[in-house]
Amino acid sequence: MASAPETKAAEAENIGEASGFVNDIFKIYSPVNLLLTAFIFFLAYKIYSKFTKSSADASVVELPKLRKDMTVAELRQYDGTQPDGRVLVAVNGWIFDVTRGRRFYGPGGPYAAFGGKDASRGLATFSVTSSDKEYDDLSDLNSMEMESVKEWEAQFREKYDLVGRLLKPGEEPTNYSDEEPEDTDHSSGTPTDKKQD
Repeated sequence: MASAPETKAAEAENIGEASGFVNDIFKIYSPVNLLLTAFIFFLAYKIYSKFTKSSADASVVELPKLRKDMTVAELRQYDGTQPDGRVLVAVNGWIFDVTRGRRFYGPGGPYAAFGGKDASRGLATFSVTSSDKEYDDLSDLNSMEMESVKEWEAQFREKYDLVGRLLKPGEEPTNYSDEEPEDTDHSSGTPTDKKQD
């Protein structure tokens, strides 16, 4: 049989272990750890909701492909406020259908100023403004700004569907047939002249 001092020492050791366990629990559930855990769950929720929202955006009805040349006035009609929600943006004389990126270029988006307009000057000067001119020929841009416009045009070509050319005043539109492939000259940076049908 154990003596009384040994029993008291064993009991004290068990109490110390129990209080150590309780202290460990309090360390785990400290206010700082609880706040960090809540913050992690909040971030996980935001990431999850972003992915589910983007997949919901992808399920938007696909609009028929648009293929035509337009004047600046005609382009203004496609700023995302019409019933079909189509958004077109012109870059370096070419018009692109950016409806897939309407959360950027549509109403309320960070680049909504470009929706339905020629964005070339704004992209060249790194300004979220569009030209209010009837037709902006970009002749006053320096070589670095023109190079920037050409880079933006290349990015738009990769990501969005080409609609047609932005027409200069008095210029006649091209009649596109459904079978006709997109014929563009990538080297010049300006729309190529197409045969009139």
